[in-house]
Amino acid sequence: MDTNIIYIIAFLGVLGLVFYFFMIRPQRRRQQEHDALMSQLKQGDSVITAGGIYGRVESVAQDSVVLKIESGATMKVAKSSIANKA
Repeated sequence: MDTNIIYIIAFLGVLGLVFYFFMIRPQRRRQQEHDALMSQLKQGDSVITAGGIYGRVESVAQDSVVLKIESGATMKVAKSSIANKA
């Protein structure tokens, strides 16, 4: 009976490690990359939003960014909605 408990504990430990390396660690890396992108965002950068809108950064505030899109219109979007540089 004691060996069954050891196997269960070992299985749970391995399952925890698999969960960490395939779920938590990659998400942390993506979050760190996105945070670095947000801190380096400056006027003139070409970006794409999470909704697929391409634009050029006109101004950067604490929590928002003003983008100028191709038609010449400007739009204010949440800084967190910037997906990547275009």
